[in-house]
Amino acid sequence: MQGVLMAANSLTWHRLPIVSLCEAHVDCVNRTAHVVNEPTPFKMLRTTNVRDGYIDTENVRYVTEETYKKWTRRLVPKRGDIILTREAPLGNVGKIRTDDLVFLGQRLYHFRPDPKRLNADFLLYSFLGDDLQSQIKGFGSGSTVEHMRLEDIPSLELNVPPLPVQQRIASILSAYDDLIENNQRRIKILEEMARSLYREWFVYFRFPGHENHPRVPSPLGEIPKGWEVRKLADFVTTKYGYTESSNTNPVGPKYLRGMDINKNSFIDWSEVPYCPIESQDFDAYRLRIGDVLVIRMADPGKVGIVEQEVAAVFASYLIRVTPKGNRLTPYFLFYLMESAEYYAFITGASTGTTRKSASAGVIAEYQFFLPPQNLVQQFEEKVSEIRSLLNTLLKQTINLRSTRDLLLPRLLSGQIDVEAI
Repeated sequence: MQGVLMAANSLTWHRLPIVSLCEAHVDCVNRTAHVVNEPTPFKMLRTTNVRDGYIDTENVRYVTEETYKKWTRRLVPKRGDIILTREAPLGNVGKIRTDDLVFLGQRLYHFRPDPKRLNADFLLYSFLGDDLQSQIKGFGSGSTVEHMRLEDIPSLELNVPPLPVQQRIASILSAYDDLIENNQRRIKILEEMARSLYREWFVYFRFPGHENHPRVPSPLGEIPKGWEVRKLADFVTTKYGYTESSNTNPVGPKYLRGMDINKNSFIDWSEVPYCPIESQDFDAYRLRIGDVLVIRMADPGKVGIVEQEVAAVFASYLIRVTPKGNRLTPYFLFYLMESAEYYAFITGASTGTTRKSASAGVIAEYQFFLPPQNLVQQFEEKVSEIRSLLNTLLKQTINLRSTRDLLLPRLLSGQIDVEAI
């Protein structure tokens, strides 16, 4: 038997091409679909939406119904289908878990397992395992941009046990994913609570005791009495990041990049690579708790915040924004810069034709409503409690994922007798 060495209790397993076990399998339409600015029910998946077994159907681009029908004429994606990235990056995989009307953007491949022969979750976890990942990386090596050719897809093989064993393996691993997904839902609720609190107090001016603060004129419209209109530059310092290549070898401090700040502004430090920075430069670029990072290129305006002590520096695509003095607190600054108003300002002020970018000067030029210091402090205390719960759930999620990933290769190779579990 080729591939991963199988344990004695896996003698009934067979090594078969994946496509032979599928009802259907198709490539994406290899041209760019025309997108529209306003949200529609029809969502385009890109390679950035596929990661770690999941497919993000929220941070997507939208198309018309006509475009959707053209791009799904060979196969309409549905819940349970497996999607693989063939390039940029190579080898990411996810399962469609919703009934959203989605279609494949470029560099994606679509598998629909035959439920009588192949469990969809078993295929998903097989794609996440070392065996298939090695095959995929092998096909993708030797090119400038790592990618798989369409003609390589039929050569992908996996070790397949009888269907009941597939289902048992999938149920064990999916139990971890169910817990992870539940945590992610709770994290999203907590994040929205903090964001809503910021908007209620500092955008809609419905803060505690607002009835006792009449509105007065300002350069940006009426604001509560006792508030001011100020520039960020008066209260923060900024610094561009360090220019260096990241390294997967654990040498030097962690090297935070824009891609390491995920869609909810969290930083999973376990996935952040390393940086061989010179010791004399470390202090200048070292990140500390409370530092806010804003992406200045490609997706200018997206922000994250450092919430735990880590030996880390930040990359050149990022700008560190740090409160000077105690007038602005870290979470107030973070949610100010995370707001829709600030994002619109940055994207509008960014320059460049092929790639938008924002300078530190632009980032700090933003005018905002400065509340009284006691209100800023109240907000910091309330949000600190929310973020503490949120980060506890995030750490639990990382641990669950780590445990799942330790079990995965042993289950997929038959080393663990699932009947004994």
